[in-house]
Amino acid sequence: MITFIKPDFSFSDERGFLVQLCRSGWKQVNVSGSEAGAERGGHYHKRSREAFFIVDGHIDMELERDGEKCTCSANKGDFFVIEPYVIHAFHYPVKTITVAMYDHGVENMDGSLDIYSR
Repeated sequence: MITFIKPDFSFSDERGFLVQLCRSGWKQVNVSGSEAGAERGGHYHKRSREAFFIVDGHIDMELERDGEKCTCSANKGDFFVIEPYVIHAFHYPVKTITVAMYDHGVENMDGSLDIYSR
């Protein structure tokens, strides 16, 4: 349901750091900030794989596909992919900044969205 992955490249020195998440394969990239106590998600995508990079903060996740459920967490610096048809609900115990990338994007050609409720 979830796969933790590594960025393509990372570098740090006395000036700071750079993390290259990917060089290709993603069509939509979003940056979002979530306040402590917020909940997001509770949906799934039929077409899109969705990758998340935690810039800062922490996420507690509830995942479900075909009746199988699991919970896990992600922290600053974690990078993971959620496959299509996996219902994902995120709980933010602290203020969190994430980068979300979609391999197809959530806007379909006909104007509908690739976002489906439970």
